[in-house]
Parts: sequence; structure tokens; C-alpha cells
Amino acid sequence: MNKKELIITEIQQVPEPLLEEVLDFVRLLRAKHTQEKLEISLLSESSLAKDWLRPEEDDAWRDL
Repeated sequence: MNKKELIITEIQQVPEPLLEEVLDFVRLLRAKHTQEKLEISLLSESSLAKDWLRPEEDDAWRDL
């Protein structure tokens, strides 16, 4: 059984009144993951910009 199937099995056993909390938690995890990916992208961009913004880089891509 893969992890998704295990989670579904567990959720099926959660009492109805707790399902709203489970849903909130899953949404929180997804938002956190999205935010972390965005932060990593922004940090990488400033680091890589040093190489991307060089005149030699512009020359190399000019004919493409």
C-alpha cells in the first residue's frame, strides 16, 4: 500500500466532526510547501543573477 492509500484509509476512520480539522491541516501543509518552494526560487534567483546578468551571457544567447 502506498502512502496516499494509507492516508485515505486513515481518513476514512476519522470521525465526521474531526474531518474539518484534517482538511485544514492538509491545506496548511500544501500552503507551507508552496511557500517554501517560492522562497527557494527567490533565493536562487538572486544567487544565479550574478551569472545571468553578465554581458557574456547576453552575447551567448543573442542568436538563439
